[in-house]
Amino acid sequence: MNTTPQTTGVHVRPELLTVADTVARDKGIDRNEVLEAMEQAIQRAGRSKYGHEHDIRAHIDRSTGEITLARYIEVMEDDAEIENEHMQQPISRAKRKKEDCVVGEFIVDPLPPIDFGRIAAQTAKQVIVQKVREAERKRQFNEYKDRIGEVINGVVKRIEFGNVIVDMGRGEALLRRDETIPREHFNNGDRVRAIIMDVREEQRGPQIFLSRTHPDFMVKLFAQEVPEIYDGVIQIMAAARDPGSRAKIAVHSNDSSIDPVGPCIGMRGSRVQAVVGELQGEKIDIIQHSEDPATFIVNALAPAEVVKVVLDEEKNTIEVVVPDDQLSLAIGRRGQNVRLASQLSGWNIDILTEAEESERRQAEFLARTQLIIDALDVDDVIAHLLVTEGFTSIEEVAFVPLDELSTIEGFDEDVAEELRMRARGYLERRDEELGEKCRELGVSEDLLNLDGVSAEIAVALGEQGVKERDDLADLAGDELVEMLPPLLKMGEDQANELIMAARAHWFADEASGEEGNEEAPAEGESA
Repeated sequence: MNTTPQTTGVHVRPELLTVADTVARDKGIDRNEVLEAMEQAIQRAGRSKYGHEHDIRAHIDRSTGEITLARYIEVMEDDAEIENEHMQQPISRAKRKKEDCVVGEFIVDPLPPIDFGRIAAQTAKQVIVQKVREAERKRQFNEYKDRIGEVINGVVKRIEFGNVIVDMGRGEALLRRDETIPREHFNNGDRVRAIIMDVREEQRGPQIFLSRTHPDFMVKLFAQEVPEIYDGVIQIMAAARDPGSRAKIAVHSNDSSIDPVGPCIGMRGSRVQAVVGELQGEKIDIIQHSEDPATFIVNALAPAEVVKVVLDEEKNTIEVVVPDDQLSLAIGRRGQNVRLASQLSGWNIDILTEAEESERRQAEFLARTQLIIDALDVDDVIAHLLVTEGFTSIEEVAFVPLDELSTIEGFDEDVAEELRMRARGYLERRDEELGEKCRELGVSEDLLNLDGVSAEIAVALGEQGVKERDDLADLAGDELVEMLPPLLKMGEDQANELIMAARAHWFADEASGEEGNEEAPAEGESA
C-alpha cells in the first residue's frame, strides 16, 4: 500500500520544530503531540481551501520541518458502494491515474502549500492551542491519577466563589469550600497543603480534587511528622475528625517494647503540635487501639470514666454506663465526643448514667417477670427466679434441657417439667392466635415462610401494611427497624440482611431470564 506523499507541494518551515520544542518543554508534554496538533491545524486550513468533502492530510517532517499537503483517495472494488466520490474511487477509474493500484490502496494527490491568510492563521492557532491544551490535560491526568491519597504542597492561584484553585507546579487542583477547615481563609499566593482525594476526567478536562477535612489528611500529616509511623513500627488503625474542632486517632505498636502514644506526641508535644498547627488548632486525642471492642471504646471515650460496657454484636451496638457526673464529659459538646468515638470504633454507642441504667434494668426485669407470670400462670417468686437465672423469653423456658431447669434452687424435676409443659402450651396457643391474626391481616405465605420472619414479626409488619414478600423487599433497613415494637427490635444490620433475603428471588428471576434469552432460538431457526 502506497501512502507516502510525493515531493510536489513541499514547504520547508524549520522554525516549526523550534516552536514545537519550546511548547513541549514549557507545557511538559511530548514534542510529537505538539507537531500532531500543528498537522491537524494545517489539515483544517487545507479542507477550508479545497473543500471539507476531501480527505486532506498534512505531514511535518520531524527532522527538517518540511510540510507536505496531499489529498487521499481510497481505491474500492468496482461493485462496491461509493459513499463519498471525493474520498473513494472504483479501481477501474483509479487506474487512469495509477495503472498498478490495488483495492485498499490510497492514491495520493500532492497539493500546493497553503498561504495562510489572517483568518486561516487564526483558525490554525486556535486548533493548535486546543490540541496542546488537551495533551496537557491528558498528561496531567496520567501524572496524578495514581497519586490519590498523597499530600501535596501548592500555591493559591485564585479563589472562585469560595473554592480555592491551587497551582501545584505541573497542574491545577480544586479545593472546594466544603473541603476547607471551617473559618479558614486563603489569599492569592498563600501556600497550602492538602491531600489528593480524587482525580476525574470530566467534559472540560481532568479535575484534581483536594481536601483538608478528610481524616486521611491528618493521618498523612502524622506519617510525615512521626518517623515510627513512616517506618511502619506504629500504625494508625482508625481516625475520626470534626474538622477545625476536635479529632481522635487510634494507634497500635507492632513492637511490644514501644508505646504507640508517646512517639506520636513527641518531646513536649512537638510532633502533635506540628499537626495541630496545620489543622488550625484542631484538638487531637491520641488513643491506644485494642482488638477488644469494649476496651477500645473505653479508651475512645476518654477523658470520661466508664463504669460498665455491654455489647450487642447482632445490632452492632454498645451500651456504655458512666457515673452521673461524667455524662456531659462522655457525650461532649453537642455530642462531639461520643460521635467521634463511634466513628473511630465503628460501633453505635449508647451512653447511660448509672441511675438510668439501673432504672432500665429494673423495668426490663419487671416486664419479663410479668410476661412469665401471665404466660405460665405462676406466682411472682417463681417468675423472679427464672428471670434472675437469665430466662428472657417463654421459648427459652419451653425448650431448655430438663436437668438445667431443675438445678435452679427451689425447683425439682416435677416443677421443671410442669413449667416446660405450660410454656409449650402457651406457645401453641399464641401461634394459633398469631396465625389467625395473619390470616385476618392478609399476610401472604411467602412472607411467613421467609427465614427470619417469625409470626410476631409477620403480625407487626401486617399491621403496618407490609403483607407480601415484595413489600418487605421494598423497605429500607431503618424503615423496618422503626416498624417493629420494642420487644421485637433488631439492629439495622440484621434488618438489612432480612430485606436482602426478601429480595433474593428478584435476582434469581433476573438470572433465569438472562439464561432463557441466551438459550432462545434466533428468529427463523428451529426450536
